[in-house]
This record gives sequence, C-alpha cells and structure tokens, in this order.
Amino acid sequence: MCGTIAALDLCFRGQRLWTMSSLNIVARNSKVFAAQICRNQQFGASNRHASSSAKVGFVGLGNMGGHMARNLMKNGHPLIVFDTVPDSMQAIKKEGATLASSPQEVASQTNLIITMLPASQHVLDVYTGSSGILGSVQKGSLLIDSSTIDPSVSQQMAEESTKVGATFVDAPVSGGVNAARDAGLTFMVGSPDQSFGKVKEILDKMGKNVVHCGSVGTGQAAKICNNMLLAISMIGTAETMNLGMKLGLDPKLLAKILNMSSGRCWSSEVYNPVPGVLDGVPSSNDYQGGFGTALMTKDLGLAQNAATATQSPTPLGSLSHQLYRLMTNSGYAGKDFSSAFQFLKQQDKK
Repeated sequence: MCGTIAALDLCFRGQRLWTMSSLNIVARNSKVFAAQICRNQQFGASNRHASSSAKVGFVGLGNMGGHMARNLMKNGHPLIVFDTVPDSMQAIKKEGATLASSPQEVASQTNLIITMLPASQHVLDVYTGSSGILGSVQKGSLLIDSSTIDPSVSQQMAEESTKVGATFVDAPVSGGVNAARDAGLTFMVGSPDQSFGKVKEILDKMGKNVVHCGSVGTGQAAKICNNMLLAISMIGTAETMNLGMKLGLDPKLLAKILNMSSGRCWSSEVYNPVPGVLDGVPSSNDYQGGFGTALMTKDLGLAQNAATATQSPTPLGSLSHQLYRLMTNSGYAGKDFSSAFQFLKQQDKK
C-alpha cells in the first residue's frame, strides 16, 4: 500500500513537473511568437509607408498635369519632374518637387513615372527621343501615360518598354481642370491584368474613378469616344444657350431649366459655356485655362481616324471636328473648348 502511494506521489510530482515545464515552454514560445507578430506588423507598416511615399517621376506640368502632380505631393509622394516650360518647373519646385533636366534624368531617379502630354508626337519624343525615358529606364519600372493619343502609339510604347524590362500602360483622364485640381478625375486604364492593382493604387491619389478598360490601348479608345461625345454636347449646349438668350431668356434661368430637364448634360450643368452662368469655369475667365480648343480638335481627329479605320458612321462627330478645326484656325486655338459659344455668337454678327 505504501509502495502504491509512493508510486502515485512520484507520478503526481512528475506530472506536475512536466506540466510546469510545458507551461514555461509555452510561455517562452508565446513571447517569441508575440515578438514576431510585432516585428511583422512593423515590417508591414514600413512597407506600406514606403509604398505611400515612393518617389514619383512626372513629365508634363500643364493645366492638367500640374494639378495631378501636386495631388501626389499632397499624398506624401516626393516628386522629380520635367517640363519644357521653365515657369511650370519653378512653380512646382517652390512646393517641394525636385527638377530634372530631361525625361531621361527622371527615369534614372525613380521606377514609377507618370506622363501627361499634349499629343502622340510628344509621347514618342518623351519616351523614345534622344533624351527620352526609355534611354535610362530602370528594369521593373511602371510607366503610366495619361496623355490622350492614338491607341496604336500607346501599343507601340508598350512594346518598346517591354524590350527594356519596363511596363507601359495608358491611363487618359476625363473631368477637366477643376477635377484635376480636386483629385476628382476619371482614369480609363489600358494595362495588363497583373499591373492594374499597382496602377490603381497611384491613380487613386489623383482621381475618384479608376476603370480598367482592358489591354494597352483600350484606355485611349474609351477616351476618344468620350471626347467625341463631349464635343458634340458642348456645341449643342452652346447653340441652345445662344438661341435661348436671343429669345429673351436669362442665361442662368435657362441653364437651371435645362439642368432639371431632359436636356441636362455635363456641358450645361458643370461646364456651362456662357460667361457668368457658373463660377470657377473657363467661360467665366475669358475662356482661359481648361481644355484647349486645339487639343479638342486633335482628339476629334483621333476619333475620326478610328471611325474611318473601323468604318463607323459618326456624322455628328465629323461635323464637330470641322467646327473645332475652324475655331482653331480662327484664333481660338488657345482658348478653352467651351469658347464654341463665343465663336457661334460672333457668327451672328457676320
């Protein structure tokens, strides 16, 4: 009996010792595990911080690009920039951006670059010219072009970029200068599926809508379709406002009626072409700033080229192109495209 009790006591003491030892091991392991979690969280936070503050290269600081670049800085991104206009460079330098002497220098300093340029030829020069981006681009770089150009040029740039280990995507924008200023742009993105997540992450800093349209070039296709409709609606709004005013209607009242009726559109509600109807739009600033008539003419030309290539009938698009070409050749090239109202009004006097 005593032997049995002694054996049980020994067993109990052994079990207690084993249990205490196990608890000590678990406690030590828990501390190690907790420390590892903490390190992982710190590492993850560091990565997120690095991503949100990555240096961005920006080429093209015009009416749209300047605002877009500034919104990146507001979101913590250091910038290295280039533009052919010295005043644009100096203005953004005062806000903290670093200046580069060429697109090539921009590419040598960062692996994330955004370009915002007037036309296809400018894009070709900036990317493939003697001091272009592809001359010094880093492998693995992401190149985002927000210019509005021929879809075939975007596809060509994507092919050239692939040869040097970089990814090129097209991401033209819609929304106008005020949306660029307020980070309210819509981006139409043509990119490989695997690149879109990273593209969206940076474009979200400058816009409120980032839409994946498909492969490279489809962003441009969406943009030229949108701008053709925009030109048609702007001319229609200008004609309507001019007619209503000649019939004795107050322009603000007419705009109010249109915008609560079936004629409502962006050109009437957000970007009205009649001076004094809306504040903060080019028509109330002598048609300065905004989206130039020459650029709209260029975009309509792209749409007409695409219509010819696809045998798509676009009679109103063609007429709009003709009108904007006439405006461009009549002293309106540098004015905002809403100056169609002023142009039409002046035709009354002839």
